[in-house]
Amino acid sequence: MILSFPEELPTQHLVLNMGPQHPSTHGVYRAVLTLDGEKIIQLENEVGYLHRGIEKLAESRNYHQFLPYTDRLDYLAPVLNNLGYVQAVEKLLGIEVPEKAECLRVIMSELSRIASHLVMIASMALDLAGWTAWFPPFREREKILDLFEMVSGGRMLPAYLRIGGVAADVPPEFLPALQRFLNDLPCMMEEFENLVVRNEIFIGRCRGVGKLDLETALAYGVTGPNLRACGLAFDLRKAKPYGWYPRFTFAVPTLPNGDAYDRLLIRLREIEQSASIIRQAIDILPEGPVRGKVPRALKAPPGEVYHQIEGAKGALGFYLVSDGSDRPYRLHIHSPSFVNLGALPKMAEGSTIQDFIATLASIDIVMGEVDR
Repeated sequence: MILSFPEELPTQHLVLNMGPQHPSTHGVYRAVLTLDGEKIIQLENEVGYLHRGIEKLAESRNYHQFLPYTDRLDYLAPVLNNLGYVQAVEKLLGIEVPEKAECLRVIMSELSRIASHLVMIASMALDLAGWTAWFPPFREREKILDLFEMVSGGRMLPAYLRIGGVAADVPPEFLPALQRFLNDLPCMMEEFENLVVRNEIFIGRCRGVGKLDLETALAYGVTGPNLRACGLAFDLRKAKPYGWYPRFTFAVPTLPNGDAYDRLLIRLREIEQSASIIRQAIDILPEGPVRGKVPRALKAPPGEVYHQIEGAKGALGFYLVSDGSDRPYRLHIHSPSFVNLGALPKMAEGSTIQDFIATLASIDIVMGEVDR
């Protein structure tokens, strides 16, 4: 007897929870997937497993005391969080920052950006079972953490910046060590290219996966490398320059496809541009003080301010409201990871479970910034 079957057998939808489990979901993130077989027909983001109330804590700390808390937002790029916060306070109070401190801020911020991108490259490779490719980016990140330790005593959470400048001048051994890191960078990039970018399995898993077109990205407010991988050269360091960034020449890399492969590749290109900025900063690093005259008991005049910078994941903003006391009346953080995560359902729906793993890895979220 010959049995005939319809072309598509009806299947019952399955609801699958992925996470919250830190090593596999980039922090305590939960994705509720509604599946038709292995095809994702609906995705629901679930956050709230890492809520530490950082914005509320700001109301009971003075302006100086709150700074170390910013390290805990995007803890993979802590100096950039410091920078956004201190510049918001400085804008509110009209504080001038010494030139050497401005230059050191750029150096440390771009090192922080490189460190964050290295973690993204390593983590994405590991998510796709690339154990060998996981080690080299973390090896190079350790060198950056060594540099942070030289200047601040802290590695992952250096809390190096201060309102009005930086905590201290860099020690004599810092610049030679930084120069060695920059000299090694071309070989490091070639290694990443061979292990990941030119890897046939990685290309097959990522090209055309998790595509996000520019119109959808803009509608969801996506910023940072994820937006530039859709073809738009928008970078706040160029669009709304702040600090010393107008003094440096650098490109804003873009790629046209908006898929998981381009989102990784754009971060490699941005590492090269950050290194170029650091080299220029070393060449023009001035002498002089590293902190302006800022009183210990800092009281801001009543008012409000919003300040944005280009974080490692996108547009990072701080909204501060002052009632005239020595602590913020209200602080709100516009975190790029939270906004970028909102576009994930559009990127994942219609794909398969295994493609979703690559898509989630490629948008590079950090849950300390998502939930705060």
